[in-house]
Amino acid sequence: MRFLPGIDVLLSQHRHWLKGRRLGLVSHLAAVDARGMTAAERLWRERAFKLTALFGPEHGFFGLGGAGETLGHGRHPDWKIPVYSLYGPTRRPTPAMFKNLDVIVVDLQDLGARCYTYVATLRYVLELANALGKEVVVADRPIPLPRIVDGPMRDNALESFVASVNVPMHYGMTPGEMALWLKAELGLALPVRVARMQGYARAARRGADWPPWIPPSPGIRTWEAGQCYLATVFSEALSAFDNGRGTSLAFQVISTPWMKSERVDERLNALRLPGVAFYAHRYKTAAGAARAGVRLAVTDPGIFSPVYTGIAILAGMQELYGFERIWQAKGSRPDFFDKLYGTATVRQALQDGAAPEQIRRSWLKPLKDFARSRAESLLYPNG
Repeated sequence: MRFLPGIDVLLSQHRHWLKGRRLGLVSHLAAVDARGMTAAERLWRERAFKLTALFGPEHGFFGLGGAGETLGHGRHPDWKIPVYSLYGPTRRPTPAMFKNLDVIVVDLQDLGARCYTYVATLRYVLELANALGKEVVVADRPIPLPRIVDGPMRDNALESFVASVNVPMHYGMTPGEMALWLKAELGLALPVRVARMQGYARAARRGADWPPWIPPSPGIRTWEAGQCYLATVFSEALSAFDNGRGTSLAFQVISTPWMKSERVDERLNALRLPGVAFYAHRYKTAAGAARAGVRLAVTDPGIFSPVYTGIAILAGMQELYGFERIWQAKGSRPDFFDKLYGTATVRQALQDGAAPEQIRRSWLKPLKDFARSRAESLLYPNG
C-alpha cells in the first residue's frame, strides 16, 4: 500500500472532522503532504474549511528561528491571518488565541525525543483545548527511531520546556500516538482524533515513496541527524564539544580542540555499542575551525540506543581526557545538562566514574513500567 502522511489521509478520508469548522493549525513548513505541499497550504486551499489562525512551535511556523531564539507574533504575508508564536511572549497558547477556533489541527514533524520541544507544545495545546472545550486533530507523521525506547525517566523536580512530559528521554512514539498517551496520562476529556498514516509500519528507514524531508529545525537537516540527535545533544550543555551544528552533519559528529579522533573512534568502537559505528572525520565547524572529529554512523536503527550511546561517548571521553576537560570547560552548563536529561542522576553517575552499562541498567525497570502505558497508545505495527 502506498505511504501517505496523516494530512493526506485527513483530507481524503476524514473531511467531516473539519468541514464548516474554524481551524487553527499548529505546524511548520516541514509538514508536507505526499506531493510536497505544506499542510498549511492544503488547508488554506480547501474552500470547505476556514483556516483562521496559524501557530508556530520553537523555530517558528516559517522555521526561521535558531535554537532557543524567541519569536514574536505576526500575520501571514499572503493570507493575512494571525501567526501566533508558541516560542515567544508565551510558550503556552492563551485562551484569546483559541477563542475563535472550533478545532485545532496539529501537524508537526517530531523526533520522539523528550527534549525536542515539539512534544511540550503538543502537551500545552491539548491542555488548553481541554480547558476550553475545543477539539484537537493530529495529522500523524513518522519519526526516525519509532521502535526505540531509551534513557532515563524525568524527575518531576526537573520538569521544564525541554522535559515537559514524564516519559523516557527517547519515547519512540509518533505525534498522534503521543497525543493519545498524553490524553490518558493527564486525564483529559477533550476529543482527540488522529489521522493515521497509510501504508506505515514502524520503519526506521525512510521509504522510497515518502514525501521529501524538510528540516523541522535548523539542526535536523536530515533523517540521520534526527536519529543521532540524542546521542550528541549533551554538547548543547557541555561547551568543550562541537556537534556540527550549522554544518551538513549536525548531531552526527563530535569534536573538541584537543581530542585525537583516531584514538576516540578506536575507544568507542571497542565498546561494540548496538547499531552504531564511529569513524574519524575531519570537518569545518560553523565558526570556520577545522576539527579532527568523530562521526556516528547508525548501522542498525532497529537496535540503536541514542541515549545510551551518548552516555558511552561521554564516559569514554572522560576516561581518555579527564573530568576537568569535560565538565569544567568555560561555558559548560551542568544544570542545563540535567534539564536535557530530565534528571541529575546521569550527570552524577558519570562524574563518579560509573560505567555506561551501569547507568543504563538504572533506567531499565522504569522503562518496562512505561512500556505498558505506551503500548496502549501505539497505532502501527512494527516494520
